[in-house]
Order: sequence, then C-alpha cells, then structure tokens
Amino acid sequence: MMTRLTDILTGMRRETVTEGELAFLFRKGKLVDVLTAGEHRLYADGDVLERVTLAKPEALAQDSMLLRRVLPDQAKTHLTELQAGEGEIVVVLRDGRPFTILSPMDRVMLWTQSGPWTVERYDLEIGRLLPEGLGDTLMARFKLRTANLSSGVGLKLLDVPEGHRGFLMEGGVFVTELAPGRHWAIPASSGVTLRVVDLRRRVHDVTGQEVLTRDRVTLRINLTADYRVADPALAVSAAHDWEAVLHRALQLALRRVVGLRTLDELLADKAVFDAETAEAVRTDMAALGVEVGDIALRDVILPGEMRDILTAVVAAEKEVEAAAVRRREDANATRALLNQAKVMADNPVMLRLKELEALETVADRVGNLVVHNGTQGLLGDLVRLRD
Repeated sequence: MMTRLTDILTGMRRETVTEGELAFLFRKGKLVDVLTAGEHRLYADGDVLERVTLAKPEALAQDSMLLRRVLPDQAKTHLTELQAGEGEIVVVLRDGRPFTILSPMDRVMLWTQSGPWTVERYDLEIGRLLPEGLGDTLMARFKLRTANLSSGVGLKLLDVPEGHRGFLMEGGVFVTELAPGRHWAIPASSGVTLRVVDLRRRVHDVTGQEVLTRDRVTLRINLTADYRVADPALAVSAAHDWEAVLHRALQLALRRVVGLRTLDELLADKAVFDAETAEAVRTDMAALGVEVGDIALRDVILPGEMRDILTAVVAAEKEVEAAAVRRREDANATRALLNQAKVMADNPVMLRLKELEALETVADRVGNLVVHNGTQGLLGDLVRLRD
C-alpha cells in the first residue's frame, strides 16, 4: 500500500514485462530503453511501452532499424543479425532445432532472447544448386513432405530419371548439366527450371502425309525413323525444339523420295528409303546432336478409287496365273496318259495288269458281278485298247 502511495506521490507507475516479451520504452515520444522481463517503474505521464512478443522470433524491420539507429548498444544485446553470403545458404537452428534457411544474400534479424541461435553454412555448387545429399537432409530435418520451408524459402526438387540428362536453367540461361538422380536447388527470383532430355533410342513417326508420286498418284504415307540424342548439350543449345526440326526434316525428305518414284516402285520396295536423302537427314540432325538410324516408309495408303483399280488388276493377274497353272497341269496329265498308252501297246503283260485293275475297279462299284466264259471274253468286251 505504501509503495502504491509513494508511486502516486512521485508521479510514477509500475509495469510488468513477462518472460516472453520485450518492451520498448518511449519517453515523450523518444525511444530511451528496452525493458526485459520484470517489474519496472515508469513515469505516469510521458512514458509509453510498446511490447514485442518473443513468440515471433523475427524482428520487424521498423523495430530493428529504430533500435539500431537510436540505441546501438541495446541492439547488439537484443538483436541477432544473420546473413547468407553470395554462393552459400545458411541453415538457422533455434535451440538446436532447424528454424529457417537463408538463400544467398538473404538477411534476417532475430530477437536474441528467442534463441539460442546457431547457424550452419553450406557453399552452393554451380548456380543455386545444393551439394549432393544436402537437400534430402534438410527436408528430413525440417520434417517436410513438400519443398516449401516454414520461412517461405523454397527448395526445388530437380529429378532426372535414369537414361536421361538434366539441364539446370536460371532465368532461361543454361547453368549446368545434371546426371540422373535427385537434385535440389534454391529457386532464384528469375526462376529455376529443369529441362530433361531422353538419351534412349526412340522412334519418331510422321503420319498422314499426302504426297504426289512421279506418275501423279496421291498417296497417304506414314513414315518412321529411329533416333537417339547423342549430344544432349548440343541438342538443347542448338535448337529450341529439336524434335520439331527432326519432324520437318523427315517430312521434306519424304516428299523428295516419293516425288521421284512411281506407285509401282513404292509398292515394290516401300521399306527402303533413298540412301542419299536419308544421309542428308542424318547429316542435318547430327549438327544438332541427334543421331538418326533407319528411316522407312511404314504404310502406303491408296485412295479409294485407286485401291479398287489396283485390286482388280491384281485379281486379273492372279486369274491369268491360275489359268496358266491349269493348262500346264492338263498338258502334264495328257502327256502321262500318252506315255502310259505307249508302254501298254509295246508290253502285253502291262496291258493285262491294267485290265485286271479296271476289273477290280468295276467290281468295287457294283453290287454283283457275274463272269461268263471266263475272264478273257469279259475283259475283251470291256477294254479294247488294241487295234
């Protein structure tokens, strides 16, 4: 009671600052002190407290700037300044636990009483690429399933599958080449992207191309070619879309090949692409780092009317071939009969055997057979081959 009476008589008042707070003391509008946990006597008139909660460890920019400008000694006591250098990241730990990550050249002001604070510094590899294994370690330490850290700093996953090659780009500019595996990067303000190139051998189809042959027949042709990217760095840098360049080169080559051939030539040998034209395509694509292998016409589709005509021609040709085969077989059969007749004419025993065979055949085809005057008279009446 006496303390309160004394404060009233002296024009003072008492304020309590808790453990989780700091208080800025303003006297007549000017910052004069920073109060920590405990009870403090203030002037009843003219003293104003602005409290800062330590549950939010990052100091507001206006608070830190004011404190460093007006009370630099107090700033050294109550503020912990952390900054990442160019080409490094800083992992900030609060009481031994991960708190945030600072990107290159990032800076943060923390209330010292919110700590204790410790830092781990890691040099970045080329560009903003993290050292191998660090990204997965940080994700595990921060116990995150996604690549966004609590402080707003992002870790971007760059996943390059087996059989592929990755190219790290910053702001559309090539930075480095990435081998298959998991890579992590700190995104830049200009953006970090990954371009992946498949190094495996693949097939490229050019379908539905309507082309005029040398004998003025319009065909719809499907072309196929196998290829692989032999120099991925050259393929990425030399062409915006080398697959589109390959597609166009095959289209133009197809028109040159078909335009120099007749329909019959194409149908007779559609699997073989003109060697000179194919080599021109391979040379052009090799300049882009793409190795082209076999090129072939996969399908040659005729117009409806032409297909009917060709079907009729083929049917007529097959009918002629069938008639020739029949005539040849008839001639062979006649020639065999003639030879057999000559043998029987010169050999009575052979004639007798043939007569017996004929009698056996007749006997098989009738129910009853009655023979009169022996077999000699019957055979003489049935078969008369001699003059």
